Amino acid sequence: MATRQRALLPVRRRAPGAPGARRGRGHAHRVRRREAAAGWLFTAPAVVALIVFLVLPIITAAWVSISDWNGIGSPFSSGVHSVGAANYAALLAKPGLAQQDLGLSIRDNLYYVLLVVPLQTALALLLAIVVSRKALRGRGFFRTAFYFPSVTSSVAVSMIFLFLFADAGVINAALGYLGVHGPNWFSDPNGLLHMIASGLGIRSPAALTGHGLLGVSWWDWLAGPSVAMVTLIILAIWTTAGTFMLLFLPALYNISEQIEEAAIMDGAGPWTRFRRITLPLIRPALFLVLTLGLIGTWQVFDQVFLITQGNPAETTLTPAYLAYLVSFGNQQWGQGAAIAFILFGIIVVFTVLQRLVLRGRGSLNDVRGWRA
Repeated sequence: MATRQRALLPVRRRAPGAPGARRGRGHAHRVRRREAAAGWLFTAPAVVALIVFLVLPIITAAWVSISDWNGIGSPFSSGVHSVGAANYAALLAKPGLAQQDLGLSIRDNLYYVLLVVPLQTALALLLAIVVSRKALRGRGFFRTAFYFPSVTSSVAVSMIFLFLFADAGVINAALGYLGVHGPNWFSDPNGLLHMIASGLGIRSPAALTGHGLLGVSWWDWLAGPSVAMVTLIILAIWTTAGTFMLLFLPALYNISEQIEEAAIMDGAGPWTRFRRITLPLIRPALFLVLTLGLIGTWQVFDQVFLITQGNPAETTLTPAYLAYLVSFGNQQWGQGAAIAFILFGIIVVFTVLQRLVLRGRGSLNDVRGWRA
């Protein structure tokens, strides 16, 4: 009974300035300091690695882009001097071969991005939807088969495509059985849009051939991807769709079956369910896939280096490969570093624009109006 009465008594709290309260706050502060120290201790190796292999190279490249370093010795030696924005001006403002090469590389890469990103995303989502169906037998096999090109060596894949798209290769042989004369895939510099315009009898207007951007006329900007670039686009889609399929699968599995069943009971068809339910709920995964696709397509290098080296007629040239050519081929390290930072700016702009288009997070609140 006495114990019960003591339990019913009000708890006496120490005043904020009391010695016991101060000791409690001091103890809590020491615990937080120890936890913070332990956290920094565990993250220190990763932080050091980021500084050594990411921050310092970026700082060095930034200095090289505004210097006259010739690639010999340290870029921070006394013999290396700052040239200001001269390297950037030669690429962006001064008419010449350097500016024209940059313009051609951006044009080629732009068509590559505009075709690869939506097609690989759509194909990856389609594959993810197919292999996520419970009615599909051998789902593990199909997941592995679709993902296998992504883990295959890019050198091996490039050699396969060289064989498939050769003048007497498998693709042209298959087209020959259909009565179609296949092109010289890796030797044809004609743009697809120019080929279509020529077939319709449209000639290059004088207003589009006399002016342009970055040393490239507007008519050449509208050439479209070349036949050679089309092969690289097909290769990129084939090798990356499997990877992005795996990113879509968790998002699809996270969609509640009750939502699908409710939509079916309300009479929603497959397309309505996909547009009104699936897409809003996988929006975070879609944003991740599109962001990775944009970054990867603007940085494409290995396929260009292994297959075309920017040819024919610089219709498969990309900024990443151009930076390599200018730096290691022409020994113009400042311009090469400047191209890399221009490419970085392009990637940032496209990523921000994509974020503005897809802003918002998919949730149940976004799933509205699914009724047919």
